Amino acid sequence: MSLEGARPDGPEAAAARLRLALDLFETGVRIMRQRLLRQHPGLTPGEIDERLDRWLLERPGAEFGDSPGRPGPWPRR
Repeated sequence: MSLEGARPDGPEAAAARLRLALDLFETGVRIMRQRLLRQHPGLTPGEIDERLDRWLLERPGAEFGDSPGRPGPWPRR
């Protein structure tokens, strides 16, 4: 995926950034699945899926998001 020739604030660049973000998300999920398979070789595929789902929902260490600081109300005033 290339942003060459695309305006940095244009729709093509925004679409490319979104595709990249989605690809990175999918890659992270695949990596975590492999990690769970290595750590727990005796689990069934369904149990691995359950742990992966739990990880996606709870994300230990990022319970309030990925940014530093205190959680705040949304939408902001």
